[in-house]
Amino acid sequence: MAAGAVALAVAVVGLSPAAAPPAHAAQTITDIAYAPAQPAGTQGNLLDLYLPDGDGPAPLVIWTSGSAWLADNGKAGARSIAPELNARGYAVAGVSVRSSSQVQFPGQVHDIKAAIRWLRANADRYDLDPDRFAVMGDSSGGWVASMATLTGGVQALEGDLGTTGVSSRVQAGVAFYPPTDLLQIGAQAGPGGMDHDGPTAPGSLLLGCQALSCPDLARQANPVTHVDGDDPPLMLLHGQADGVVPHGQSVLLYEALKDRCVDTQFFSVPGAGHMVGEVMSPARFGQQTVSTVRGCQETRTTGSPNPSWDTIVGFLDAALGEGTPGPVPTTPPTEPPAPT
Repeated sequence: MAAGAVALAVAVVGLSPAAAPPAHAAQTITDIAYAPAQPAGTQGNLLDLYLPDGDGPAPLVIWTSGSAWLADNGKAGARSIAPELNARGYAVAGVSVRSSSQVQFPGQVHDIKAAIRWLRANADRYDLDPDRFAVMGDSSGGWVASMATLTGGVQALEGDLGTTGVSSRVQAGVAFYPPTDLLQIGAQAGPGGMDHDGPTAPGSLLLGCQALSCPDLARQANPVTHVDGDDPPLMLLHGQADGVVPHGQSVLLYEALKDRCVDTQFFSVPGAGHMVGEVMSPARFGQQTVSTVRGCQETRTTGSPNPSWDTIVGFLDAALGEGTPGPVPTTPPTEPPAPT
C-alpha cells in the first residue's frame, strides 16, 4: 500500500474502542446487518446505533469514516462523535460500507443507500424521525456522505441491496475534506503530493481503472457531477494544508453547489491538515473563511463562526427543521432484517 494511501486510511476521527457506552447514549446497539454480507465475512454491511436520552423521535446523523476506500469498518468512528451529537438530541448511526477490494464503484453508494433505507424502514422501532436524516463523513467517508446527499433521485445509483421500497434520500449532509472530482484531484495535488492518478491510487482501486483512462465512469463517481437544484443543504469543511485530499476538491464542490443555488456552507481552515481535530481547531492555525449560500445569495466571513459541533448542529437544525420526506420508490417494500 502506498504511503499516501496509508495516511488517508488512518487520518480519521480518533477511534478509541472503550467498552462502556458513550456518554449521553441511552442505548447502544452494535453490529446490525442492514444488508446481506457480500462477500461473506465483510463488515461492510453492518451498522451501530447510538440512541440519545430524551423523548423522540430523534433526528439521525449517519456517520461513516474514511479509509481511502481501503477498509470496511467505517462505522467505528461514530463512537467518537456520538457523545457530541447525542448530547444535542441527535441519534447517531455508524455505518460501514465495503472496501474497494470487496466491491468497486458504485458498490459503496449502493451500501450507504441500503443503510439509509434500512434505518428509515426501522425508524419507529428505534424512535427515529424518518423525515430528518443527515449523513456525515470524513475523507472517503466524506465522499460517501456527499454522494448520498447529492444522488437522492439518481435511480441508476440506488441499487437493490437489503430493504427496498423506502426512500434513500437524506435531508442534509456534512462532508469533511471529501474527494469530489477524481478527474482533477491528481492535478490539484501537484508535485510532491499524494499520487491520485496511478494504478494503485485509492481512486483507481475504487473505480477499477485509472480515472483519466475511464473518464465516463469517473464522472459518475464524482459528487460534483450530481449537483442539481433539488439537492438538500450540504456543509463542507476542509483544511487548506491538507496533503492527502487537496483543498481544491471542496472548492470545486462548493462552486458547483453555489452555481445551482443549493444551500451550503464551506469552512476553509488555513493550516489545517487531513484531520477532523485540526479542521475543528481553527485557533491553532488562523482565521478560517466561511462561505455560505442561502437562497442563491452568497456571503463570506472571516474568523466567525468557528467550526464546532455546535456550528454543525446549528446547520443541521436549520436544514432538517420539522422534516421533509423524500419520494418513495414504487417498488414494493421488503421485510427489513431483524436487528441483532
